[in-house]
Amino acid sequence: MSTSENERVVRAPRLTRADGSPIRVLVVDDEPTLTDLLQMALRYEGWEVRTAGEGRQALTIAREFRPDAIVLDIMLPDLDGLQVLQRVRSDGHETPVLFLTAKDSLDDRLKGLTAGGDDYVTKPFSLEEVVARLRGLIRRSTLTVADSLDPRISVGDLTLDEDSYEVFRGGDAIELTATEFELLRFLMRNPRRVLSKAQILDRVWSYDFGGKSSVVEIYISYLRKKVDAGRVPMIHTVRGAGYMLKTAS
Repeated sequence: MSTSENERVVRAPRLTRADGSPIRVLVVDDEPTLTDLLQMALRYEGWEVRTAGEGRQALTIAREFRPDAIVLDIMLPDLDGLQVLQRVRSDGHETPVLFLTAKDSLDDRLKGLTAGGDDYVTKPFSLEEVVARLRGLIRRSTLTVADSLDPRISVGDLTLDEDSYEVFRGGDAIELTATEFELLRFLMRNPRRVLSKAQILDRVWSYDFGGKSSVVEIYISYLRKKVDAGRVPMIHTVRGAGYMLKTAS
């Protein structure tokens, strides 16, 4: 790859523990399909992941595994997520906790944050959203370090800020919807890599999304109109394979 300014790629900071070992995340949810999806997405980040389907099991694993972050469903079959958090905190651990809550369950969200949770996402969510929220929590943790604390990802003259949710190309601000932002982030975190429609659906849309893959084509079209309009195209279609983001050759 050329090292010219036009070919510059600054990837999202790689997060590690302070000793350089992989980030450890504990995922707690009683839906096996969901924990499998989250485990897959987080391992893609290079992180070590353990899962639990019940609160008591989660506490046992947490004491042995010493996670750097916990993804915790509020509704569990034995102890609920709030009780799990309370016991984690009583053990003296200030591990960042990302709560999973039911859609429109404002009471759960407020209770979770009041009890000491650090953030929440509502079901159904996209895997990219969970990864982004965890990266934010972990970056702010004193227990971990990053190769770079800069939350910006750059590919050529295109820059995306994961913290402020701002996007610029050539210094010009680009206004994106939430879904457009998640799609662009996924493309930018995988520059010069062909991503299939199935991969994009799995990462950007909600895990229980039942729509057609044609929605990917629609949103790619939206992005092109905003990112590439009047400029050298960066979003490319690889016929029969998927889409790729790269700078001009």
